[in-house]
Amino acid sequence: MSESIPRQEGAAVLVGVDFGLPHFDSELEELGLLAQTAGLTPVARIVCKRKAPDAAMFVGTGKADEIRELAELHRASEVIFDQSISPAQQRNLERQLGIAAYDRTFLILEIFAQRARSHEGKLQVELARLQYLSTRLVRRWSHLERQTGGAGVRGGPGEKQIELDRRMIGESIKRTRERLAKVQKQRGTQRRQRERRETFNISLVGYTNAGKSSIFNAMVKARAYAADQLFATLDTTTRHLYLGDARRQVSISDTVGFIRDLPHGLVDAFKATLQEAVDADLLLHVVDASNPNFPEQMAEVQRVLADIGAGDVPQLLVFNKLDALESGQYPLHLQDEMEVDGVQVPRFFLSAKSGEGLPALRTELARRSGSLTETMPFDSGAELHDDAP
Repeated sequence: MSESIPRQEGAAVLVGVDFGLPHFDSELEELGLLAQTAGLTPVARIVCKRKAPDAAMFVGTGKADEIRELAELHRASEVIFDQSISPAQQRNLERQLGIAAYDRTFLILEIFAQRARSHEGKLQVELARLQYLSTRLVRRWSHLERQTGGAGVRGGPGEKQIELDRRMIGESIKRTRERLAKVQKQRGTQRRQRERRETFNISLVGYTNAGKSSIFNAMVKARAYAADQLFATLDTTTRHLYLGDARRQVSISDTVGFIRDLPHGLVDAFKATLQEAVDADLLLHVVDASNPNFPEQMAEVQRVLADIGAGDVPQLLVFNKLDALESGQYPLHLQDEMEVDGVQVPRFFLSAKSGEGLPALRTELARRSGSLTETMPFDSGAELHDDAP
């Protein structure tokens, strides 16, 4: 690569490798949205097929050279891979490409770091990033190899520096876990208080950008941040939900959205936030009816719910964004139930934007929570606790 080539800051080449697995995103649409959400500008996309990842550079030397030429052509400053790459592959790719190389996991971590607002959310992101960084020291400190006479030479200052930083990161992980445990204990106390009040707990779950926060705002007249972008919500917000003359209190929680290949570190780190879903009496699984890939997105949500122990919590399927559908795209509503993992799940169709379908959903929630349904006014919800500032 010529050092004289001027680079455009934030310009990224997107790379996807098709290993023959189902639901491969051949257009790299979701990776492009992730990149834009992280503040990058996708300038080129390249897809290749392989039977298995190349051990050294994930895509092989020839394809890496092709990516380097594409990056030079578009003056890209970084390359983003749609799959996870190992620390060694990342180091080798950066040497071959001459610019930064990242993977999907890093991109999601960056977005979470930008979006977290609550104390708990920031701690969770910090823990996940530290865990990710702890495996990448071999790349971040590769310049120290020159001080040791090359890789594999032991006892030099480079190795000592790596060990020092590994120890520092390990200590930071330990401190962050301790701080997070205290916050999780506080959240557990809040949940137990709701249980003592015999509160019926509802949690909104679903793929990112399905419209959970918009439904939440419409149901309780809240002002939770909602936008047409990935991961608009990272911090759980819980409010009272007024459903008429209730026999018991009802709460509704807006939670972080799921996504394909969500980094395991983030799933582990966000266990406290996702605990709202585990402890819920009812899940509203929100689906973007206008997204042609909604079946795959639904399957991913079910997988994550099973991973966190919420797979057996009763669900309602809520197909949102009817306002974005044309009349010819409307076969979804012909049946009232849909089989999910062998269980028939009731379905509701609505538009949080226009309000269409919301009264029917509120009526069903009132019935399930034991509330009376004679009056169903759209009154504002009183705040239980809100983790956003």
